[in-house]
Amino acid sequence: MPGTSLDPIDRMILAELQADGRMTNVELARRVGISAPPCLRRVRTLEEAGYIEGYHARVDARRLGFEVQVFAMVGLSSQAEADLSAFEARCRAWPLVRECHMLNGEIDFILKCVAPDLSTFQSFLTEELTAAANVASVKTSLVIRNSKDSPGVPFDVLEARLGRSA
Repeated sequence: MPGTSLDPIDRMILAELQADGRMTNVELARRVGISAPPCLRRVRTLEEAGYIEGYHARVDARRLGFEVQVFAMVGLSSQAEADLSAFEARCRAWPLVRECHMLNGEIDFILKCVAPDLSTFQSFLTEELTAAANVASVKTSLVIRNSKDSPGVPFDVLEARLGRSA
């Protein structure tokens, strides 16, 4: 199982950084119960191994003027690997698309999009997304309210599972 090669201190480091990526190394070391130098070495190792992909500020999209959030469910005409890859590359180039996930089932991709207003999103939808090569169908759902937005992974679930198997 992925993640099991990490020891409990590594998992605690990841959980703490996931909750607050701005804390100092000294504070992180205190929270996980080790001294600062080995803590910093562990963080660097976790970064180099790809467990930590980056550090980001969570911004309030609405406060910044992005009033519209939409999920777009996209069906493609062809699911050949070259066509899937080409669509993913298009998604990475579209600024309004903030997340792109390939799915199993009736829908090929779900996109999380943000826009300053409905008219901007509508222009993107008609001029870019539905007009893109290989796009057969697009269904959209406008977000009314965000009830939960938890980044990262639930470390407590992993710890409970690892505790049972030990």
